[in-house]
Amino acid sequence: MTEAELAKRDRAARPDPVRPNPARPNPARPEPARPDGTARPADSAEHDGAKPDGEEDSGAARRRRGGHHHGHGHHHGPATPVSPRVRKLLLALLAPFALAAVVGMVLLYPTGDGPESRGQQAVSGTVTATEASPCSSGDTSSDQCLTVTVEMTDGVAKGSDIRTAVPIEPSTPRFAVGDDVVLAYNGGDALSGGSYQLVDFQRGVPLSVLAALFAIAVLVLGRWQGLKALGALVLSFAVLLLFVLPAILAGENPLLVAIAGAGVIMFAVLYLTHGLSARTSTAVLGTMVSLTLIGVLSAVFSAATNLTGLDDQTATLLGSLGHGIDTRGLLLAGIVIGALGVLDDVTVTQTSAVWELRAANPALGWRELYAAGLRIGRDHVSSAVNTLVMAYAGAALPVLLYSSLSGVGLGTVLGSQTIAQEIVRTLVGSIGLVAAVPVTTAVAALVAVREPALEPALSPATPRTG
Repeated sequence: MTEAELAKRDRAARPDPVRPNPARPNPARPEPARPDGTARPADSAEHDGAKPDGEEDSGAARRRRGGHHHGHGHHHGPATPVSPRVRKLLLALLAPFALAAVVGMVLLYPTGDGPESRGQQAVSGTVTATEASPCSSGDTSSDQCLTVTVEMTDGVAKGSDIRTAVPIEPSTPRFAVGDDVVLAYNGGDALSGGSYQLVDFQRGVPLSVLAALFAIAVLVLGRWQGLKALGALVLSFAVLLLFVLPAILAGENPLLVAIAGAGVIMFAVLYLTHGLSARTSTAVLGTMVSLTLIGVLSAVFSAATNLTGLDDQTATLLGSLGHGIDTRGLLLAGIVIGALGVLDDVTVTQTSAVWELRAANPALGWRELYAAGLRIGRDHVSSAVNTLVMAYAGAALPVLLYSSLSGVGLGTVLGSQTIAQEIVRTLVGSIGLVAAVPVTTAVAALVAVREPALEPALSPATPRTG
């Protein structure tokens, strides 16, 4: 047998070698040497991401494979509060202003019975009959009035019918049988129609239904947060009705009253709605700075434009009060209170945006957070300013229409007392809104970067603490 045939027979008699499974390392096979001649470590399979057969994925193995697996178990807990130093700084900045607002409310709160009402008493009734007739007996002119018979439902003449005349003019409402109406009683003969003036409709029921629908919508969407928002709304109205209005009617400085009332509303409403946190404190701080700017600008430009605050409604108020009142201060008070609601929206939104950016990328520094938050704020402030302008323009629409019909030039119309004060109100409020974005974003970024970020990855040499 030849040598080649002998070799072929020997190869056929040998068993086939077991091919290694590439997914399972063979501990019996020596690891190839590295290019520099040194041997690979015995646990190189772990460094390659594979586990030896039967080895449990223990904490020790995870630490050997690398600390980056450690932090994932800590991302689902509650956010760690800011450092004590930041909390103390926020408290030091806000506490004096909160104390000043409360002290101002206490000092300005009216004591005593308040001014005596010089207006007419409002009473209610239901229209039972209407008839067109001359405005007075023996009147031969073409002037016509609507004689209305009203069954009184309250007041000194409750249950009685009175007849009163209403001029038929474009400026007077049209009353019909079955309408629930409001009359003004001047204190004369309770059964004489001359003692009453038919002034308006009763709107209590539809307004109550609308308020209930609003509350239901807020609760359905907001749930617990919506309930807190409704509570904050009730609190705001309570401050306005129980403090701001009585204090101004008692003769206190309207601007000081508005500042104290707005301060209490700002602190109470924001913390009630959003909770006691560094995020809410940042929004309060931004609102306070912007509101101060609005107050200063409105005072400066109302004086520069010689705004008196006197219009038809203010003149009627002065006649009813029987004493003087700072009408320019009343105008400034309206600007401050009117801007507060819009400022809350902007500052809370900006603060929340910065905190979410920080949570999404804890590696962002102050500059990156500020730049990203400012980009969000630019879009928000453009829509907010437009909303503010349209709101004021809609409220002043009758005045704008009257001015357009007057036939005078546009400059004269814009410079009139009624229009000029709306321009000052709108532009000053818009400047405050614009300023609120960079101010609030900067403060929020400074505070947010001091929030403890997610736990950093541990290096293989870093021991794991319990």
